[in-house]
Amino acid sequence: MSTTSAQPQPTEPRSRLLRAAFRSFAAIEKVGNKLPNPFWLFWILAGVVAVLSAVLATVGVSAVHPGTHETIDVRNLLSKDGLTMAVEGAVDNYAAFPPLATILTVMFGIAVAERSGLFAALLRRMVARVPGRYLTFALSMTAMVSHVAGDAAYVTLIPLGALIFRAAGRSPVLGCIVAYVSISAGYDASPSLTPTDVLLSSISTAAAHTIDGDYVVTPLANYFFGLGSSVLIALVITLVVDKVLTRRSDLEPDEPVTEPDATDLTAIEVTGQQRRALRVTGLVAVGFLGLLAVSMIPASSPLRGEDGGIVDSPLIGGMALVLGVFFALLGTVYGRMTGTFSAARDIIAAMADGTRSMAPILVLFFAISQFLAYFKWTNIGNILAVKGAETLRELDMHGWTVLVGIAVLITFMNLLITSGSALWALAAPVLVPMLMLIGIEPETTQAVYRVADSVTNCVTPMSPYFVMALGFIQQYRKSAGIGTLASFTIPIAAVVWVVWIAFFVAWYLLGIPFGVG
Repeated sequence: MSTTSAQPQPTEPRSRLLRAAFRSFAAIEKVGNKLPNPFWLFWILAGVVAVLSAVLATVGVSAVHPGTHETIDVRNLLSKDGLTMAVEGAVDNYAAFPPLATILTVMFGIAVAERSGLFAALLRRMVARVPGRYLTFALSMTAMVSHVAGDAAYVTLIPLGALIFRAAGRSPVLGCIVAYVSISAGYDASPSLTPTDVLLSSISTAAAHTIDGDYVVTPLANYFFGLGSSVLIALVITLVVDKVLTRRSDLEPDEPVTEPDATDLTAIEVTGQQRRALRVTGLVAVGFLGLLAVSMIPASSPLRGEDGGIVDSPLIGGMALVLGVFFALLGTVYGRMTGTFSAARDIIAAMADGTRSMAPILVLFFAISQFLAYFKWTNIGNILAVKGAETLRELDMHGWTVLVGIAVLITFMNLLITSGSALWALAAPVLVPMLMLIGIEPETTQAVYRVADSVTNCVTPMSPYFVMALGFIQQYRKSAGIGTLASFTIPIAAVVWVVWIAFFVAWYLLGIPFGVG
């Protein structure tokens, strides 16, 4: 007679704080699961804007623009003019949505680099031969670099982190945790430019035009801060993991850690052919960047802006194209050297595949673009910005306290709306112009948003990658559940949030530029 043993259940944590946190996350998950898909959520919000505009227009709500001293009245979206704009302008609203073309341009190049195998080989190369004492920091810093690959970083780096830790004789569960938290909690921090830089700067620019039609937030607007933040977060995660989490008694997998077999080693090691391809690709990258730098030296260079300017130059303004060409070039070189691409048509196929992977975002962008067009046309956003700025002036709050308050707000909103672009599209039209009116630049507002939007990614069960990370962990510990993963990620996220916000406030108070712009 065969017998089956009951599968062990995850144990409750002893800490009252963690138990309370788990109950809170369970409530968030319950509420979040009842929210509609972001596509429908923005259409619902569009309906709310329509009804609200009709009510506010009827009662005569208005505000005086502090710059032009013109009276801003709420416009009724349900009027004839409003409905005409909504129907006739739908295509233009979508086509003119700033992130649409820019993110597609970048993703053409990213897709070539990703499908050539360049990103996967580069990530493996960065952590495969690191001494054990530096392994946690190396894996975390590699995750910061991996942000350039977007969401593909989760699929590549989490299982790789487990294998790397296993090969070093450490807990593969902890390897999964380090990779997952580093990618998610530090998602908006990177030592290199990423598609997120292009996406958020486009939304910020559109929001800034409410106050200044000529204002441009460049993709490099937060680069200095992102570079410093990436190193800081990797250090913080390393300290929390190596000094605290490694002392936990529940790190061992269901089966003892063994030496990786041939299949595992293949997944970790970089072949000789790949190493040669990486070296050549690196030289091409240096040559490309060097060529751009040299081309910007002459004051009369066509890549410079008016009067020889650099910030307002075609190179900075066309950063989406520059990034797209850069990654497409590197992916092509690597793919041809490793045999991933055997003909020019393979490169086109890689771009097409990348576009197909963007389909859900393109669908979401249609809903967001219509909502933002309605919101802008009704003037509700402008009036909220003016009234909000007046309130902040009356409260006489310091700039940094306002920014920290916004960070707290965004942190909690991100628990339910996990899409960074969707949340910024919702918040930017109010926050950016409101803070501009009290002297806080859009680059600064965008920077504090990126801090708040990143950290809670690793703790919210609403994120699809939370479930993905749990799946990888369950390969080693079948009893692991949401509480298991949260008990690891909550302490890390809490420390990262406090340290990163303190780092932001110090950066802001010292007046250090957040980036180029």
